[in-house]
Amino acid sequence: MKNLLKTALMGLALSASLHASPLLAAEPAATWKNVPTQTLTTGGVSYAYRELGQHNGGTPLVMLTHLAAVLDNWDPRIVDGLAAKHHVITFDNRGIGASTGSPASSMEQMADDAITFIKAKGHRQVDLLGFSLGGMVAQAVVLKEPQLVRKMVLAGTGPAGGEGITTVAGVTFYDILRGLFTGQDAKQFLFFTRTPGGIEAGKAFLARLQERTEDHDQEISVGAFMAQLEALRVWGKQAPADLSVVKQPVLVVNGDHDRMVPTVNTHDLAKRLPNSQLIVYPDAGHGGLFQFHADFVRSTLEFLAR
Repeated sequence: MKNLLKTALMGLALSASLHASPLLAAEPAATWKNVPTQTLTTGGVSYAYRELGQHNGGTPLVMLTHLAAVLDNWDPRIVDGLAAKHHVITFDNRGIGASTGSPASSMEQMADDAITFIKAKGHRQVDLLGFSLGGMVAQAVVLKEPQLVRKMVLAGTGPAGGEGITTVAGVTFYDILRGLFTGQDAKQFLFFTRTPGGIEAGKAFLARLQERTEDHDQEISVGAFMAQLEALRVWGKQAPADLSVVKQPVLVVNGDHDRMVPTVNTHDLAKRLPNSQLIVYPDAGHGGLFQFHADFVRSTLEFLAR
């Protein structure tokens, strides 16, 4: 079982090649493919993180990622696009990737760790971009410490108790097997539709993930993956939180055919949040923000600038 899970995780987390690149005569401009990984230690945990666009100043945008993901799983076009105008920070939560400590098994625990990291970085207020599991963590953060959050972008996610969230594990393993039997990355099935447009968008996204050729993050461990699945199971069974208390502006985004966190949750989330804006991309799945990355970056920048 453990060997099967290890194989499964290779279909979810980026399998990065470690090719050495020639030395450059001059220091290249920092982009997502070359920005160094740093560590911050607080509360006995060393958090791995990367940041770009510090020179932009303003409220930092902290990005919270999806199930089984590490730093290398963020789309370079999204990070670089947002960092052109904002100070962007991405990090591995406790026990994920190169971050130390025992992985959390609930969204609330993950939110506590995110809050700890943000405060240890010295930020009194941030914007949050949460994708999938990260969007659930973002909801827990804003409910725990509303003063810490200025605005939120929630993509491919849903509220506690949302439809189909308890079955994420089953969908994930099914698509991992589809990937193994067809020789494809599981994200091609999990994140994108099986239409010609969705298939091509998936291939383009997976190619972009390969642009970083050194200083890779560590892949998620089997134990951490199982802890995240437990967090999703519990989140799916919880009673919905009262999101009417969230007064911050929220941009809610998804594709119209999300199989992992069914799109009905996106509409439900937007209705529950009193100050929300909704974007649903056509012929797109869970990874709609990656498929429509140019529009997603533009819409997010406009939203954060208002």
